[in-house]
Amino acid sequence: MTLYKLSDFDSDYRNSAFGGNEIKGLDVYAGTTDDKVGSVHDVLLDQTGRMRYLVVDTGFWIFGKKVLVPLGRCRFGQGMERVQAIGLTSKEQLETMPDYNDDMTVDYDYEEQVRKAYRPAGIAGPAKTYDRNSYQYNDHDPDLYNLSETDHQQIKLYEERLITRKERKQTDEVAVGKRVTSNTAEVSVPVEKERVVIERTPVTNAQAVPGGAAFKEGEVARIAVHEETADIEKQAFVREEVTVRKEVDRSTVDAKETVRREELEVKTKNS
Repeated sequence: MTLYKLSDFDSDYRNSAFGGNEIKGLDVYAGTTDDKVGSVHDVLLDQTGRMRYLVVDTGFWIFGKKVLVPLGRCRFGQGMERVQAIGLTSKEQLETMPDYNDDMTVDYDYEEQVRKAYRPAGIAGPAKTYDRNSYQYNDHDPDLYNLSETDHQQIKLYEERLITRKERKQTDEVAVGKRVTSNTAEVSVPVEKERVVIERTPVTNAQAVPGGAAFKEGEVARIAVHEETADIEKQAFVREEVTVRKEVDRSTVDAKETVRREELEVKTKNS
């Protein structure tokens, strides 16, 4: 199960969970004694918002070492002024406990190392009865994670929050293809056609032909006559290029809903 740091899960944890008090920095004492072993560095919560561990900076006991203390092994003093770490009894115990650092990922195997340090001697480990996929904090290790009602009179204050989700669904489909249409095209082609023009001009003031006329039978003048015809063919040309792509339009959907929040009321007999 994924664990979250306190401020990552709820940035307003002081007001939403601790009545305006700060849990980080509280002094931590060994067992039921007044022997200070360190201070609260952070709190780890599961995805439901339940506190599972206090991260204790051992300070002068073992300089620079941080360890996890299951919530069921902690007792909060009246008014949240101190924490009694019932599970921490000796410096030797702290030295053998697994180190914690802020950058690490707390997984099942690491938690098992922590749990073994707090389980009573002779209690079989969870591997014999359940595995990492079925483990439940309060069901399998209630002594480590449940708060004792004799030591804590607890009132849980709940509040509702708006949880947003997005669903992606297909709303349309665009098909882009080609089809062939036909129409009649017209074109004008200028052509030339030759014709023969015969002009006859009478001669006035005719003069005699010297030496006599050379009359010839069957004399013919030949002229070639031409004309142009239109030769039309069809060729294909690229008329237009079409590019198909998708663009994403983004907008914000505003939602408004009434949420409830429980507030603590304290009354005395004389009020």
